[in-house]
Amino acid sequence: MPHYSFPEGKKVNICVIGDMMLDHYIKGSCDRISPEAPVQVVDVTNEIYSLGGAGNVVENLKSLGANASIISLCGDDEASQIMATELKNAQPAFYHLVKDSSRRTTIKTRVIVSRHQLIRLDKEDKHYCTDEIANGILDFFEKKISEIDVLIISDYCKGVLSPYLVKKLLSLCNQHQIISIVDSKHKDLSKYYGATVIKPNKKEASLASGINIVNNETLEQACQKIAEITNCQSVVVTLSEDGIAIYHHHQLDKIPTKAIEVFDVTGAGDTVIAALSFALANGLSINEACNFANHAAAVVVAKFGSAVATLEEINQLK
Repeated sequence: MPHYSFPEGKKVNICVIGDMMLDHYIKGSCDRISPEAPVQVVDVTNEIYSLGGAGNVVENLKSLGANASIISLCGDDEASQIMATELKNAQPAFYHLVKDSSRRTTIKTRVIVSRHQLIRLDKEDKHYCTDEIANGILDFFEKKISEIDVLIISDYCKGVLSPYLVKKLLSLCNQHQIISIVDSKHKDLSKYYGATVIKPNKKEASLASGINIVNNETLEQACQKIAEITNCQSVVVTLSEDGIAIYHHHQLDKIPTKAIEVFDVTGAGDTVIAALSFALANGLSINEACNFANHAAAVVVAKFGSAVATLEEINQLK
């Protein structure tokens, strides 16, 4: 495998705009069944909070050595205070966390016993932010635009990325020659018209294109359709155990997976988008960047939870 090294003393500046959430882990032990109902009783020993969604992308960028920053929304509630504390502790290059009293801060609570997840509980609101909030985000983004090499749009469909906001963001990126990379769970990708790179997984690519991906031919057709819908330069599709597909200049290439052991795929998509952005910001070609991202993903799927990969770990991968 190639050895990856990047220029020392020159950190790339990557901004993430999108849906940030709190990952809440309740850990404990279980040795009895409740007398109230046929369910396990968990004796809680520990609780951990960490940044998920767009926040996990920032953590991945930082681990690779980027100057990472983030702009996102939260509610005006207790969970938002925890999120603000976690964000401050993450020490991004800059951040802008907008409070929206019309929504709850997104929080995903997982109950873990002996490294097995028993249940997940979600609290969230998914309506789009108002144009007023979007304009505040745009004003902040414009003030920071000279400090940004790449914009990652991380859309978990939780409401930050309204069509109005996305259109304005992509227009600004194209005006200032900033690479824009989209990772979206939304079925309709037309709002991302003009982005540089679109990165769905296989299922998302099928839904967005309306084409059932069963082989390389249908994969290429789906990528072509997405490229037409978004007018992007490249489509990158993560294929789980089948690696990564790259559609660029009307040509499809595939890179086989580098994962040796798969323990937990939580957050692997965040690692891919972070590594892909980091590599492109450092001047690698789209194929080289995808190969780098493929190696980064192989590192994190061998870990538990929303993990990150370092450059050293990527280079140690056999």
